[in-house]
Amino acid sequence: MKIAIIGGGITGLSTAALLAADGHDVELFEARDALGGRAGSWAFEGFRFDTGPSWFLMPEVFEHFYRLLGTTTADQLDLVRLDPGYRVFFESGAGQLDLGSDRECSLAAFEQVEPGSRARMERYLDSARETYRLALDHFLYDDFASPRGLLRWPELRRAHRLLRLLTEPLAARAARTVTDPRLQPVLGYPAVFLGTSPYRAPSMYHLMSHLDLEDGVFYPMGGFTAVVEDLARLAEARGAVLRTGAPVGRITVSDGVATGLDVSDGSSGTRHVRADIVVSAADLHHTEQRLLAPEHRTRSEASWRRADPGPSAVLAMLGVRGALPRLPHHSLAFTNDWRENFGAIEAGRVPDPASVYVCRPSATDRGVAPAGHENLFVLVPVPADTGLGHGGIGGAGDPRVEQIADAAIANLATWTGERDLADRVVLRRTVGPADFADDLGSWRGSALGPAHVLRQSAFLRGRIDNPKVRGLLHAGATTIPGIGVPMCLISAELIAKRVRGQRGGGRLPEPARSSVRVGGTG
Repeated sequence: MKIAIIGGGITGLSTAALLAADGHDVELFEARDALGGRAGSWAFEGFRFDTGPSWFLMPEVFEHFYRLLGTTTADQLDLVRLDPGYRVFFESGAGQLDLGSDRECSLAAFEQVEPGSRARMERYLDSARETYRLALDHFLYDDFASPRGLLRWPELRRAHRLLRLLTEPLAARAARTVTDPRLQPVLGYPAVFLGTSPYRAPSMYHLMSHLDLEDGVFYPMGGFTAVVEDLARLAEARGAVLRTGAPVGRITVSDGVATGLDVSDGSSGTRHVRADIVVSAADLHHTEQRLLAPEHRTRSEASWRRADPGPSAVLAMLGVRGALPRLPHHSLAFTNDWRENFGAIEAGRVPDPASVYVCRPSATDRGVAPAGHENLFVLVPVPADTGLGHGGIGGAGDPRVEQIADAAIANLATWTGERDLADRVVLRRTVGPADFADDLGSWRGSALGPAHVLRQSAFLRGRIDNPKVRGLLHAGATTIPGIGVPMCLISAELIAKRVRGQRGGGRLPEPARSSVRVGGTG
């Protein structure tokens, strides 16, 4: 079967690998000149930055995906477990908190800050682990083609607990567990990586604390660029053709059936690529509003305006002269008024000051910076507002984006004790919401995808099929199961299941390694 895939990010590449391994004739089209999508890479003057994901969580999802291709994570990636998993700094100057190397480390850190919290945190982590297992076994690998999958979810036997998980905000669950204002944000911040705030995310997502406080935080040597390169090798080794610099202008449809793509070939205009199945791993809004004729769209622009795009971000990629010993691989810096930080974003304002996330991959991987220098990636959550502008190199971005980056750098210098940070920056590139929209086709410049609020989670999220166009499937962070690299791998598996004619929940069986071409090892 001929299958055309739109988008060469994590989802598109992993979909290409699985479908090619199933024997299909797979051709992937990426508009940009490099693969990776949101998981991009930028190299300049001896520095190399991951421009997107940086937290390697849920290793068992990666392992299952690789085993479907007849290999293993250990064969493909060089993973390092981080210790600490991450460090938390506070605007108040109230010390720092190291977390996430393992369960005992995290429990001890909480107990030190809030004596007597250990028993409550043990119950919280036990619940987080149980909820995570339920989600993985009964929820994340389900395409929700039928409501029968929901009826099989074991939590329905305890409907009162499920109701609370779905209706109580994550921030409220955190406040019931710990009272110290430094600890509550630690339990609530994972909502940011789900494209929302802890005051709007359902407490079901407390499952994320199992991942970062107990399961451990890892780093693939070479960064997520190594993951992208590995997925591309695996796909090509199985026969997939990956084309870059090949923007898709239209999905062609005849009598309600997808027939292929119109693709720009750069020189002589557009060519048509015939396909039996089209898989769009582009953002759902871009696919529907830009690539499909109006009669084939499942949502109106009005319905999109009512949806929640999640936050955007200002990114600052910094090359820094000298060492930054106070910063481990991952750091979070929280403002004093945690609630106002999110309130500002939801109201369309840039928080001032803003909580930030910082990645220093050179703490683990010396290949990402020249000798005597550090690699620093700073992320500031901001509203999904393309009017904030574009970023640029050397301070050449739009004024508002550069102002946000300046403020974040200044605050980091104060809050972390690296007071001369700004003076030691030798390379600087910023990215703004308009870059996410223009470069990635992201709706309203969202950094991650639609927020994981209740009405945009699980079976209420974008579906993988188009009821108006047979043979058109959707994948990626804007569809089920949602945001994050592990979710993108699962999304690819949902597509592979559907192409095989399988619907509903459950993972695909892992073949014996001896019966599958391993190929493409890193």
